[in-house]
Amino acid sequence: MKPLRPLMASLLAAITLAATPLAQAQDNWPSKPITLIVPYAPGGFADTRVRLLARKLADSLKQTVVVENKAGAGGVIGTNLIAKAAPDGYTIGTGNLAPMAVNPTLMPDIPYQATKDLAPVILIENSPLVLSVNNSLPVKNLQELIALAKKDPGGLTFGSSGVGGAHHLSGEMFREQAGIDIVHVPYKGGALAASDLMGGHISMMFEMGYSALPAIRGNKVHPIAVTSAKRIDVLPGVPTMAEAGLPGFESYNWQGIVAPADTPAPIIAKLNSEFNRILQDPEVQKAIADTGSQAGGGTPEEFGAFIASETRKWAEVIKKGNITLQ
Repeated sequence: MKPLRPLMASLLAAITLAATPLAQAQDNWPSKPITLIVPYAPGGFADTRVRLLARKLADSLKQTVVVENKAGAGGVIGTNLIAKAAPDGYTIGTGNLAPMAVNPTLMPDIPYQATKDLAPVILIENSPLVLSVNNSLPVKNLQELIALAKKDPGGLTFGSSGVGGAHHLSGEMFREQAGIDIVHVPYKGGALAASDLMGGHISMMFEMGYSALPAIRGNKVHPIAVTSAKRIDVLPGVPTMAEAGLPGFESYNWQGIVAPADTPAPIIAKLNSEFNRILQDPEVQKAIADTGSQAGGGTPEEFGAFIASETRKWAEVIKKGNITLQ
């Protein structure tokens, strides 16, 4: 066996030398600009929030953070670019409800596997929705709405921004849990649905808090309940769906930060630490609260578990409702 010892020593030395540049690269990270991909168009809710976080991250890391919008296919195009990027910490992006937890069931042929090709970094925020009804509907609370729907099966409608979005899936979950028959009316965008809600053309809508607030404050629609586990600060008088009579009902349009799978653990840990600190920044906390959202945080493992639970929940809703994109 003695002749093998010099060979083994040489192999160990070679492995050590090969690993040294990688270790140094991790230690020096970031030594060049970071690209942060947003799988949605500029100017939207997700984009606006991420640009604030990117600015804070750049200040903290003393390195440029470039936000790139790669919209299309319900977030699939941008999310796939994150998944296929080099796992070196220089390309990260947002992980959002639809491309991470809904599309794997709704679009079985997407070109990535969210749980295998992407590494969770941190949950940034949960954005509850508000269930509102048009002012002509003769209901003031959730139980009256459910009773009216049961009295007139198929007679009430709910609008959404399109099939498979948070607006739509929240309505489907409401239909299932309340045991009612309400008709989905998809629009090409949430603003169009909200306009028809105010005009009385649809009965109800689950709408993002930030976009629902102007109509609620202007008394153009009536808020029934919010979909979070606790009430939101901007609508303290509006009960949660659970308080109003549907225990366990929770629905969010959430987003977090993800990286390509195999991104080195020290870099994931560094990003997680930085974003946890940024989420405590008063400017960031105010921006999140002002839109009716709730700040995230926590560990990569917790975000990964949350993604898995959301995937299971919405897969069940999609399958029970026979929801397809056709």
